[in-house]
Amino acid sequence: MFHRLQKTALFAAYQLTVATGIALLPVALAARRMGVTLPVHRLVKTTGDAYERAATR
Repeated sequence: MFHRLQKTALFAAYQLTVATGIALLPVALAARRMGVTLPVHRLVKTTGDAYERAATR
């Protein structure tokens, strides 16, 4: 039961990070024009990897 709860929480976190990344896209584009890179892609990749590891157990 704990594994299922963990997997569900990781899936929700992954979806939330993807939605946040999409919502921050205009901010990221403006920041990139100023020479600053937002590391949202790392956050999405990390949560995606964690979800995939939990899903394969």
